[in-house]
Amino acid sequence: MSYAPKILAFAGSTRTDSFNKKLVKVAIAGAQSAGADVKFIDLRDVSMPLYDGDLEADQGIPPGARQFKDLLLAHDGLLISSPEYNSSISGVLKNAIDWASRPVEGEPPLACFAGKVAAIMSASPGALGGLRGLVHLRAILGNIKVLVLPDQLAVGKAHEAFNPDGSLKDLNQQASIENLGANLAVTLTKLKS
Repeated sequence: MSYAPKILAFAGSTRTDSFNKKLVKVAIAGAQSAGADVKFIDLRDVSMPLYDGDLEADQGIPPGARQFKDLLLAHDGLLISSPEYNSSISGVLKNAIDWASRPVEGEPPLACFAGKVAAIMSASPGALGGLRGLVHLRAILGNIKVLVLPDQLAVGKAHEAFNPDGSLKDLNQQASIENLGANLAVTLTKLKS
């Protein structure tokens, strides 16, 4: 039986009609077509308070953060679509990463990130499509021991980029985002075989 990589997919946005939720779902289709087992999670569904060291010391990791961390631990790779907020990543994405990175007794440092492979993308109404935020996301992930694939895509004018069914109007962009997902699946398969 061949190996089916397990990929966790999410967007750094909680908005119901988020461009980045739509975008990551395009990448999911590509990963699934390449044989991956993909789970999509909406960060809205794993509520986490703002990181607070006193809260952590008093109560430990909150349930939503623990749920997110457990999902990361259970998957080999990550598909992340990150909106750009003021030239960086969103607060909700940074907060989720910060909580998941917290050490737990009996667990090696950065257990849910070390050795993972990620593909990153962005969609934004701006002309650059969130490209500046991807620079920050790549740096953060690299510093917590995630291998980030070199290819990425930023979709500009996102408010005009999607069809009603969630696919991209530009067929080249659609194929490129699907390829990001497929390349992550293929890379994980090669690394794990």
